[in-house]
Amino acid sequence: MNSNRPLYPALAGQVTFISGGASGIGAALVEAFWEQGAQVAFCDLDEEAGHALCERLGNAAPSAAVERLRPWFARCDVRDIDAYRAVLDVAARQLGTIRTLVNNAGRDTRHALDDLSVEMWHEMLAVNLTHHVFATQRVAPGMREAGGGSIINLGSISWLRGRPNLIGYTASKAAISGITRTLARELGEHGIRVNAVLPGAVVTPRQTALWRDPAADQQFLDLQCLKYRVVPEHVADAALFLASPQAMAITGQNLVVDAGLAQVSVVG
Repeated sequence: MNSNRPLYPALAGQVTFISGGASGIGAALVEAFWEQGAQVAFCDLDEEAGHALCERLGNAAPSAAVERLRPWFARCDVRDIDAYRAVLDVAARQLGTIRTLVNNAGRDTRHALDDLSVEMWHEMLAVNLTHHVFATQRVAPGMREAGGGSIINLGSISWLRGRPNLIGYTASKAAISGITRTLARELGEHGIRVNAVLPGAVVTPRQTALWRDPAADQQFLDLQCLKYRVVPEHVADAALFLASPQAMAITGQNLVVDAGLAQVSVVG
C-alpha cells in the first residue's frame, strides 16, 4: 500500500472495472482503486493470479480512514467480445453501475515486419484495441443513466517514439489516442469523461523477465529527464486522478507518464 497516496473520497464505494488486472500495471491499478475504498472489479486470463490478488487484498488490514471492499474477479479473455460483455454485465448487476472503466489489458508482442501475418495483425488489434471500444459501448448506458463516469484507456508512448519491431502494438496504441478524442466528444454531453494514460518504459515483472538488465536500465535513465525508472504505481496514480472529481474538467486528453522519455505532449 502507498502511504503517500492522496485519498479521493468520491471514489469510495464507486464501482471501478479494470481489464487485465491480475498483474503488472493492472494489479497496481486494482490495488490503487481498492485503497481508495472503491468497489473494484477486474478480469484477466490468469485465473490463479487474479484470485491471489483478491485474497491478498481481501486479507489486508483495514484502514481506519477507508473501508475497503474485497475485489471482484472473473476470468475472461477480452478478445472474446461477447464473453467480455457478459462479464461486464454480471459485474454491474452484482455490484452496481460501473462508474469508472479502465481499459488496461494489452500485450506488447514484438516481431519484425517480415514476420508479420494477417492473423498476427488481427490478434494484436484484438488484444490491444478492440476491447477498449466495445467495453466502453457496454458501460456507457449505465454511466449516462447515473449522471456520468470516467473511462481511462491505457495507451503507450511507443508510437510517439516510433519503436521498431512493434508495428501491431504501436498501431493499436496510436489508435487508442484517437478513439479517446472521439469518444470524449461523443459521450461528453452525458457527463462521461474519456482520457488516456500513455506510460513510458514501466518496470513490470514481464519486462524484467524478458528484457530488463542493467544496460537497459541505464539506457532508459540516459534518455529520460527524470533519473528513476517508471513503476506501475506511477501509472495508477495518474489513473486515480483522472477518475476523481478533481479531473472533472479534463476529457479527451492523453496524459504521458514516462519520466520525460518521449519529451512529447499529445495534449491539445
